[in-house]
Amino acid sequence: MKICFVMYPWSKVEPENDSTLRLIHEAASRGHTVAITTPNNLTMRHSTAIAFCHVLKQGEVSANIPSFYRKAEFRKAQLPLAGFDVIFMRANPPLDTMALNFLDSVRDQTFIVNDIDGLRVANNKLYTTSLPDPGNEFIPATHVSKNRDYLERVLEENPNERMILKPLNGYGGKGVILVEKSAKSSVKSLLDFYIGDDKNYVILQDYIEGAEEGDVRIMMLNGEPIGAMRRVPAQGDVRSNIHAGGKEVKHTLTKQELRLCKHIGPKLVRDGLYFVGLDVIKGKLVEVNVLSPGGITRINRLNRTKLQAQVIDFVETVVTAKEVSIARKNEFRQVIADATTF
Repeated sequence: MKICFVMYPWSKVEPENDSTLRLIHEAASRGHTVAITTPNNLTMRHSTAIAFCHVLKQGEVSANIPSFYRKAEFRKAQLPLAGFDVIFMRANPPLDTMALNFLDSVRDQTFIVNDIDGLRVANNKLYTTSLPDPGNEFIPATHVSKNRDYLERVLEENPNERMILKPLNGYGGKGVILVEKSAKSSVKSLLDFYIGDDKNYVILQDYIEGAEEGDVRIMMLNGEPIGAMRRVPAQGDVRSNIHAGGKEVKHTLTKQELRLCKHIGPKLVRDGLYFVGLDVIKGKLVEVNVLSPGGITRINRLNRTKLQAQVIDFVETVVTAKEVSIARKNEFRQVIADATTF
């Protein structure tokens, strides 16, 4: 296969823990052609979508992934996106919508993970509200607005003393704070800061009791859970994100978490969101990470598994099925052509 990773710069990769690097290493280990590029290097030439890529030179692939990263050699090439069998969208948030526009022209020729329409609808924290859950069994009650008075009223009317406040366009745990009714003056100041000149939306979400114990990151592949870890916040912090100081702990999915995965899995597949990370607290979904979800390395380490192998297995299966379908179509077309030339 020929695989392109649209990602962050190679120099920004953290070899010890980077999930994208694990996918690249697995693909290279199987002899696939691997190219990397960034959203800024997507281009149009004669109405054809291309990318200025760095193509990994093929050769012996070290089993040690950090060593593979340090020794990797590339050649520069200007390549048509339609020539790739698979394109992985692995750029860091926030989503570069212009990059998706370049990929629109090749979506019927190339398998894109995740699908560009799925990324468009699910790249923000509002996606969880599109899931059918009238009784809030799986999704905590969520309020989103730029209206300061409304948000203050939501906090005041909430039956619980505490709520979670965060920016709609935040990621990696940035800007996530716990607010209390008793701190009205601080809430006003925070809303002024987050909303700015009426430019930014703010989320107020029901606080889930037990959140101080951490959250669970569940990796989903083609609508099914393939691995999970629990993330424990640093002392005195409400954020469980590893980049915010949390630490990972081995975790076995509970019955409620499995029910949540079964509930959300079909919609993820329908939306073309084949490889995502769910953030779950006490069995409730708080976020769906669809753009470069991380956690592969840490889950592998905790469970002595290899999630990247399952991901590459999946895309190989999809591409093979597509090639078989095309071959059969061409075979049938030839049968018809032969039948009309007598």
